[in-house]
Amino acid sequence: MRVLLVGAGGVGTAITRIAARRPFFDVMVVADYDPARAEAAVTALGDRAGRFRAERVDASDESAVTALLERYACDVLLNATDPRFVMPLFRAARSAGATYVDMAMSLSRPHPERPYEECGVKLGDEQFAQAEEWEKAGALALVGMGVEPGLSDVFARHAADELFDEIEEIGVRDGADLTVDGYDFAPSFSIWTTIEECLNPPVVYEADRGWFTTEPFSEPEVFDFPEGIGPVECVNVEHEEVLLVPRWVGARRVTFKYGLGREFVETLKTLHLLGLDRTAPVTVPSAAGPVAVSPRDVVAACLPDPATLGERMHGKTCAGTWVKGVRDGAPREVYLYHVVDNQWSMAEYGCQAVVWQTAVNPVVALELLATGAWSGAGVLGPEAFPARPFLDLLTAYGSPWGLREQ
Repeated sequence: MRVLLVGAGGVGTAITRIAARRPFFDVMVVADYDPARAEAAVTALGDRAGRFRAERVDASDESAVTALLERYACDVLLNATDPRFVMPLFRAARSAGATYVDMAMSLSRPHPERPYEECGVKLGDEQFAQAEEWEKAGALALVGMGVEPGLSDVFARHAADELFDEIEEIGVRDGADLTVDGYDFAPSFSIWTTIEECLNPPVVYEADRGWFTTEPFSEPEVFDFPEGIGPVECVNVEHEEVLLVPRWVGARRVTFKYGLGREFVETLKTLHLLGLDRTAPVTVPSAAGPVAVSPRDVVAACLPDPATLGERMHGKTCAGTWVKGVRDGAPREVYLYHVVDNQWSMAEYGCQAVVWQTAVNPVVALELLATGAWSGAGVLGPEAFPARPFLDLLTAYGSPWGLREQ
């Protein structure tokens, strides 16, 4: 397997460090708009850097990405950029005849008149609109293959295959007890993506109603997370699992709730109130003349890079899928989960827990594709594939998952 990895930020760098320990690929080309970041990611691998190459590419330039795929004869494009670049990379992979893998799907747009009741353009709609074309070509786009979405979807498939006869509700629940020394507000993941998913109308699925939306941060609940994290207040947030799981797994209701904490929620609400979550450029006077800048990009530039916070970070992060239903005629309720301790991920890989947890899952998926344990054609989510090979291989990577009977 020959892989083009686009994006050498925190997650992209973690991908290289995880993949460097596995033999399933021949070459991984690490490409970024900033060539210094790509070089740094490769150089940091030391003696393991032999199968890696660093290149510069603009992820928004579809033809340039296609040319890079063809130059290195890559079989797979792995997208580790933010969701703004999903569609040009998705199209470039199709043009070059490469398999496409991402961790976040094409962006949504709220309903113009009823944003908190009806869906407008849903996450992934642009990609699924081309599913027939991919399937006819015998080509695969594996979408939403990070941790959430990704591993959470694999958990949903595993629950349907092995743990339940009938599923009433699948609810992804994400929480952590992470703290960062020296910062009152320091998101552990891309603030650009965090703003996008947290301030958009959350989507809920119900079998008799389909997909619909609610107010941001709605339906708060306290969820008790395992391995010492404890109770965290979780709220509805827009996320891909709600759009993916119902396509392949039967459930009467699907939700996603994120354990943000009240202070984090209030900060995001303030950013929205001030218009600092906007992506459209605004004109700012300067000594050199007017400058057009995106308010959200300014917020991101003012905050520390999440990938650099590992040495200051303490605690654990938990991604998981809560499932309620029936097994052998009796009610059952379980939480399938994956916990990463920041102290462990820093000591073992030099990566903070959240980016490492996101990065390990697409690498596992690539290995399953390389060995043929996973195969398919079309635009498919993780739950379109058997779960057991993934969960077994994740454990073999030294990062086991857990199951708690509720």
